[in-house]
Amino acid sequence: MREVMEIAFCGTDNSSAYDISGGFLRNVCFLDALNLVPHVFLLFITFPILFIGWGTQSSKVQIHHNTWLHFPGHNLRWILTFTLLFVHVCEIGEGIVSDTHLKSRHLHLFLPAIMGFVAATTSIVYYHNIETSNFPKLLLALFLYWVMAFVTKTIKLVRYCQDEVPLAQLRFCITGIMVVLYGLLMAVEINVIRVRRYVFFTNPQKVKPPEDLQDLGVRFLQPFVNLVSKATYWWMNTLIISAHKKPIDLKAIGKLPIAMRALTNYVSLKDAYEEQKKKVADEPNHIPSIWLAMYRAFGRPILLSSMFRYLADLLGFAGPLCISGIVDSLNNSDDNTSKPYNDLTKPYLTSHDFLKTAYVLAILLFLALILQRTFLQASYYVAIETGINLRGALLAMIYNKMLRLSTSNLSMGEMTLGQINNLVAIETNQLMWFLFLCPNLWAMPVQIIMGVILLYHLLGKSALVGAAVIVLLAPIQYFIATKLAEAQKSTLDYSTERLKKTNEILKGIKLLKLYAWEHIFCRSVEDTRMKELTSLKTFALYTSLSIFMNAAIPIAAVLATFVTHTYSEEHPPSPAQAFASLSLFHILVTPLFLLSTVVRFAVKAVISVQKLNEFLISDEIGDDSWRNGDSALTYESCKKHTGLHPKAINRRHPIRHHLDSCEQTLRIPSRHIDIDDFAIKVTNGYFSWGSGLATLSNINIRIPTGQMTMIVGQVGCGKSSLLLAILGEMQTLDGKVHWSRLPEREVATGGYFSANETDSSFEASRRYYRDSLTGSRYTVAYAAQKPWLLNATVEENITFGSPFNKQRYKAVTDACSLQPDIDLLPFGDQTEIGERGINLSGGQRQRICVARALYQNTNLVFLDDPFSALDIHLSDHLMQEGILKFLKDDKRTLVLVTHKLQYLPHADWIIAMKDGSVLREGTLKDIQNNDVELYEHWKTLMNRQDQELEKDMEADQTTLERKTLRRAMYPRESKAQLEDEDEEEEEEEDEDDTMSTAMRLRTKMPWKTCWRYLTSGGFFLLSLMIISKLLKHSVIVAIDYWLAQWTSKNQNQTQNQTFCSKEGSIEESKNCYVAIFTALSAAGIVLCLVTSLTVEWMGLMAAKNLHHNLLNKIILGPIRFFDTTPLGLILNRFSADTNIIDQHIPPTLESLTRSTLLCLSAIGMISYATPYFLLALVPLGIAFYFIQKYFRVASKDLQELDDSTQLPLLCHFSETAEGLTTIRAFRHEARFKQRMLELTDTNNIAYLFLSAANRWLEVRTDYLGAFIVLTAAVASITHGPTSGIMGLGLLYALTITNYLNWVVRNLADLEVQMGAVKKVNSFLNMESENYEGTMDVSQVPKDWPQEGEIKIDNLCVRYENNLKPVLKHVKAYIKPGQKVGICGRTGSGKSSLSLAFFRMVDIFDGKIVIDGIDISKLPLHMLRSRLSIILQDPILFSGSIRFNLDPECKCTDDTLWEALEIAQLKNMVKSLPGGLDAVVTEGGENFSVGQRQLFCLARAFVRKSSILIMDEATASIDMATENILQKVVMTAFADRTVVIIAHRVHTILTADLVIVMKRGNILEYDTPEHLLAQEDGIFASFVRADM
Repeated sequence: MREVMEIAFCGTDNSSAYDISGGFLRNVCFLDALNLVPHVFLLFITFPILFIGWGTQSSKVQIHHNTWLHFPGHNLRWILTFTLLFVHVCEIGEGIVSDTHLKSRHLHLFLPAIMGFVAATTSIVYYHNIETSNFPKLLLALFLYWVMAFVTKTIKLVRYCQDEVPLAQLRFCITGIMVVLYGLLMAVEINVIRVRRYVFFTNPQKVKPPEDLQDLGVRFLQPFVNLVSKATYWWMNTLIISAHKKPIDLKAIGKLPIAMRALTNYVSLKDAYEEQKKKVADEPNHIPSIWLAMYRAFGRPILLSSMFRYLADLLGFAGPLCISGIVDSLNNSDDNTSKPYNDLTKPYLTSHDFLKTAYVLAILLFLALILQRTFLQASYYVAIETGINLRGALLAMIYNKMLRLSTSNLSMGEMTLGQINNLVAIETNQLMWFLFLCPNLWAMPVQIIMGVILLYHLLGKSALVGAAVIVLLAPIQYFIATKLAEAQKSTLDYSTERLKKTNEILKGIKLLKLYAWEHIFCRSVEDTRMKELTSLKTFALYTSLSIFMNAAIPIAAVLATFVTHTYSEEHPPSPAQAFASLSLFHILVTPLFLLSTVVRFAVKAVISVQKLNEFLISDEIGDDSWRNGDSALTYESCKKHTGLHPKAINRRHPIRHHLDSCEQTLRIPSRHIDIDDFAIKVTNGYFSWGSGLATLSNINIRIPTGQMTMIVGQVGCGKSSLLLAILGEMQTLDGKVHWSRLPEREVATGGYFSANETDSSFEASRRYYRDSLTGSRYTVAYAAQKPWLLNATVEENITFGSPFNKQRYKAVTDACSLQPDIDLLPFGDQTEIGERGINLSGGQRQRICVARALYQNTNLVFLDDPFSALDIHLSDHLMQEGILKFLKDDKRTLVLVTHKLQYLPHADWIIAMKDGSVLREGTLKDIQNNDVELYEHWKTLMNRQDQELEKDMEADQTTLERKTLRRAMYPRESKAQLEDEDEEEEEEEDEDDTMSTAMRLRTKMPWKTCWRYLTSGGFFLLSLMIISKLLKHSVIVAIDYWLAQWTSKNQNQTQNQTFCSKEGSIEESKNCYVAIFTALSAAGIVLCLVTSLTVEWMGLMAAKNLHHNLLNKIILGPIRFFDTTPLGLILNRFSADTNIIDQHIPPTLESLTRSTLLCLSAIGMISYATPYFLLALVPLGIAFYFIQKYFRVASKDLQELDDSTQLPLLCHFSETAEGLTTIRAFRHEARFKQRMLELTDTNNIAYLFLSAANRWLEVRTDYLGAFIVLTAAVASITHGPTSGIMGLGLLYALTITNYLNWVVRNLADLEVQMGAVKKVNSFLNMESENYEGTMDVSQVPKDWPQEGEIKIDNLCVRYENNLKPVLKHVKAYIKPGQKVGICGRTGSGKSSLSLAFFRMVDIFDGKIVIDGIDISKLPLHMLRSRLSIILQDPILFSGSIRFNLDPECKCTDDTLWEALEIAQLKNMVKSLPGGLDAVVTEGGENFSVGQRQLFCLARAFVRKSSILIMDEATASIDMATENILQKVVMTAFADRTVVIIAHRVHTILTADLVIVMKRGNILEYDTPEHLLAQEDGIFASFVRADM
């Protein structure tokens, strides 16, 4: 019976517990029971509702309903409920602690509190479910609960007041707080009733979910979920877990919510900026402040983030204080055993007693940690989201400004493309990072000051010594940080140079191999690489110093503090003081380390803002009546006058006309209506390129409607400028440009708004109506002189945003003869061209631009010298089909600038220009009659052009261009290879291509690659790194352990005998302790330096070796490899991947090993202090494993998405800057803005998700860390070791929370970065060419081949083992000194034969014998250095002329001059500055194609070899140069054997022997005379066709 009585509600040791003589309310026990009632009531009501009905309920609107928050006061309710839960926990704690002081269990002290806790939890779960399913009537239950709880608590409070319980008692305070909280919650509930009117009112309020939630495309739910989900990123779970099943793609992350879109942010930033503009409008020398505008637009979230940050920092100090409290309470627990209270029914605790309890402190520490981490992550998230929003707004601002930049600015170099690209790629990112880090700027000083105050409070004056050490060393950190930035810049310069050289090598690799010059060029790259490595060394040194400082400063500070304390205070600090201060030092170091970074970013941000300001106030294009200026219309008024419901702004309807209408004031129709025979009229025009000097003066011209106007004149007389002046791109100094009204046709069908892009035909007609009312200049189809392509498909380049019309498209491509070129492309007209796509030749690009102008449905077409890069056939075809037929049929007005005078008779109107003014204007007849001189001059020119025509007829440039294209395209497989490059690498390991294996690969760390990377740094450094790392961490643990022993020696001398405490006097033992402590600290500091240096050094060695091997492997690779692997892919290995290996992997590796070892040593230390901790470690370990596993996969995908969406954005900016005039002429600004906004949003959403994923991880690892602290604390309180060791365990548990997430983040980063090593390695497994020969070098005569006799015996050749042979059993004999011509159709094996001489292809049967030596036995290098070849594409390298002719520097100057003379280049080279040392630019661009080919001839001559092979060497040159070549071959090479592979048959009619090939076989083999005599022979038919 006694057992049962032990646990009674009111306790068994008090007879008066059930006494109600003074009325029910006098009995405390009864009151506590009364408090139970509301809780039980709530549980009874809500549980059935929670369990029954949610399956049937779903809301009517199809949205993400589980995230839609319907009720007002939502966040306040969550905050109040959490506070309530916390107070309940305090109440439970208070009850249990009071209960321990009594003889028997008093359930009434804590049971109601526990029930209250359960009820509060239930209330919030219940509320959440009701809110998401929108069933407000059920909230009544909660309302009743709050009322009842409020009443019962108030009764209790009143009773306490009657009993005069003092305020100091904890229970009184708790009851008071609870009354307030219940009252507030009741008020929140009443407010919901007031707003939603779901009860007591007749008409409940209808609600609609927010715009974003109705759109299922929005997957970023952070702004819409409830508070807990916001704080813990719970909504991210589905995405992160789904990454395991299939990779995250752009579809999975959806689109940005409206509030975060670039357009929204652009509007708010622009309004703020316009305000600033208005303020400084009166003061001429003031510029509007971007800082203020940014603060206006984005200040609030930054303040919120800073507030979170302050809260987190304050809570951070709870850690050290709780540790000292726990250690103290354990120390004192031996002294004062608990005394029972006198007053048995009313045991009250003061808050001081309450906080003396170790368990209470442990739980408080846990809660403080959880809160601190949540606030910290919230602060990061808000700052990052704001930074991303700012970047979106800035990009839109820059882009809008760019579209209005005056052309003179761009061409006169005030704003180069490079500067604009830097603004986009660098400055906006600098500002974004500044916003990320900006809360640190004001939070850190506060944190540092607080920390120092607390240290002083703990340790007195000696704490200031330690703090001084930290503060004094901080400037060094800043100095190192600036040095780092410098080193990085110089590294960048070198690597750019190295890339340029590598690029040249790869482009000219065929030539280098044929001339055996690989090693010379390889060496020059290696030299640059050595310079780059030197600056990388300084970079590595400063990085390791920075890491070292970070690790060593706390050790030094602790050492200084404790030694000072020991000698000044006469006794060492107590364990509680020691570990609290240690923990504080750890907290202090982080802000100081970060402060240098933040200050650096702040400085950079200031510079960035200056650059932005310069850009934003630079000149804009002239604002004429027909130019739409950017008005100061507010966003609101746009909404009004577009006549659209504002809600529609972000459905799928094009935002573009909002942008339009925002950007355009309603234009005033200022139209000089004139007779309708001209389309454009310029009167008295003076135009300049912004220098104030008129480039064009006194221009009076008319351009007749529907006719063809030609503008002619010499080079540089202002023809193109005239077009640009009419388009409004030049500054108008004086005069007017009039545009006549449009004929109806244009209004009905033209404009670039096609009806299908608008919402409805009404909308369309309304817009056309608006456009035709206002005096806008009509869109002009303009083809600039320098062709400008978009990074898009061929089709998109031609249609350029107009609707696709098949017949029209076909007509245009035929007129521009594009079809044959399109057929060559791997994907036809769906092939990507442009910067990132396939490189087309100049002529092909020009034809595409002309096609774009023809295709557009505009009244006006301006063509600026469309024939310049075209050969004669194409020009004629274009003139006939495109211009005379296509444009005339459409009655379009055409203005054509050209040099080709033979087209003058076709012109309806001619404008002749000279030196920036109009010389003559009129029809050809007028000019013939009025200005005979000019007409005669033209006539002579026309005759000369006709003669050129004759010559030109033979040099068909187009076929050549197509050939080049075909050669570029010939590896069709390369395209596919590019696409699957990554997948391929992953599948190597496991051919079994099922879904699960692919997924398994995605989750596996690439350990093999890591091992390869580590070993490529050398085994010595690797082992040194491992040993020093382990030693360093052991020493750091030893330092702390020694501190624990030393501080706890005073408390309990008996328990632990250490080495020092055995020694005699106290003074001696003190010195001994200090000495050992100092020695350990010194060792720790030295080891910190050693480890940080070895890691960086090892990274450097690995980078050096990997690049060296890669370069050599690639340079020695077979030519087939370069044919099948796209150049960009190889270059990527040398640029992006090498950069990652150089600069990113070492710090990641360092950070990873450091944080992993710290976590391991911490777990070891805690387990040593309290072995029971190991039990809790198992579930925590499993949780950690799953978190990191899921996060790594998702993070990798999101990082790839972020990278892949960044490139198109940057490209869009640079291509817009290049094509400004075209875009403005076409009037396509709005379409391009729209595209830019889309690209920005896509990149921003990827980045947002990436940062949200990082927060997801950090919140989870931080909570795990908090659990580790909790278990360590509870375990050590229960089974307490000595207080010193226990303080040590807790200190380590606290550090774990900081490092757990770094382990995972670094793992994920390393995994992504190892991808670079993997890609480089995949090239290292490639087979090289076989450079060794079977013959000894000494057996080959010095001057072999002397004669030049060639025997080809049964030769079979193929490109690779698995491919078909390209030459089959070829037999031939060439006598010394013969000139042999080889001809045949494309693909007949001519070129393969020439490559066979150099063993560039696989000779698998038969042999070639030259002067009695079988070439397959010779070492490759020797063979190739003794023959010479002239290739079809002339290749020159950047450097001097001397270097191009003779890179090995073997020849005298005389030889070189002789060679140049033979190639007829001597006079030209003499006239150049520097003669032989004159500069050749990259690719020889400063010489014409013909001159380049002659240089190649000179190069071959310098080579004095007796065999020369010419591979279609005359294909790409004009007749004149070709004749020179022919002559030289016959004279200078008279005594050498020459093999000519002919592109045009007439070049080999003079040869001694002709070989005709077909499909790898020889068909005819004889002298040309004999072959011509055979009428039906193939050679004869070739010659006939060529005539």
